[in-house]
Amino acid sequence: MASTSHRALRLLSLLGSRRQWSLRALAARLEVSERTVRRDLGTLRELGYPITTVRGPDGGYRLGTGRTLPLLFDHDQALAIAVALQTAPSTVFGLQDDTARALATVQQAMPETLRTAMESLRLTQLQNYWEFPAPPIDPAALSAVGSAVRHRRVLVAELLRPDGTRPAPEDDDFTAARFEPHHLVVWAARWYVVAHDVDDRQWRVHRVDRLHPRHTTTRFDHREVPGGDLAHFVMSSHDRGDVLAAWPCTGSARLRLPAHVVARWAPGGSVVEHLDAEHCRLTLGAWSWAGIAGILATFDAHLTDLHPPELVEACRKLAHRYASIPGG
Repeated sequence: MASTSHRALRLLSLLGSRRQWSLRALAARLEVSERTVRRDLGTLRELGYPITTVRGPDGGYRLGTGRTLPLLFDHDQALAIAVALQTAPSTVFGLQDDTARALATVQQAMPETLRTAMESLRLTQLQNYWEFPAPPIDPAALSAVGSAVRHRRVLVAELLRPDGTRPAPEDDDFTAARFEPHHLVVWAARWYVVAHDVDDRQWRVHRVDRLHPRHTTTRFDHREVPGGDLAHFVMSSHDRGDVLAAWPCTGSARLRLPAHVVARWAPGGSVVEHLDAEHCRLTLGAWSWAGIAGILATFDAHLTDLHPPELVEACRKLAHRYASIPGG
């Protein structure tokens, strides 16, 4: 009986996790026969759960509306929630306490065996030297952008200064943009919105923490990002509003590579400036001048106009060190 009850709860969890399941897929996931799945579906119907049968060659089963489901998690899902809530990056203002409270609330709603498993998984996060999180985002701004993406509403946004302050309308650096927000993206602990600018009809990638947005009632139609690859478009956009991370040493160089190529592979916390179709400037930091020289060498491109002099000297020392390596 315990096995049957456990299987029925897992079946209900599967039905609630996506729109529709075929009988064969459910049997495979539960590792039982299709006849057993039909019997368990009947049990759930007797308990009042609205299990709908979808007819036709692409038919199957789905969970209907009209019944509020309890929290239904298996062991692996419970551990996934525990890990996710304890490792969530602090990229939104004020959510650290909220994630802790959410974890406690979910644990209290779990059966004892799952609650014990979640409570046994206590994690301590240590920051890596190569993590470059952006300043936390105002939850109101994140909610405004996310809602506009979901409901396809044009946003009007003031572009904030790198320190997060709002320029006055009479200031030279005041800029307000109207754009269609198509995708909300998280990359390298930064939130970006991929948008089509209404005025200049160009695709842009904006840092959400650099926007002060407000809704409009204007709707827009879906568009495909250039090239059709969202991840590639975001990572290869050099003008996505990133600012330089704080490091003991900071330097720059002119590379004989296009900006979109360097932006794709430059470390987080660096800035790529477009110069022309074949050149760009990369500004980055590290814990030593030799560290910057080593990162520049990974691009395997011609370098000129290096600054400051300490970086030039570090590159020369690195070149001499490599040249003196004995041959094999």
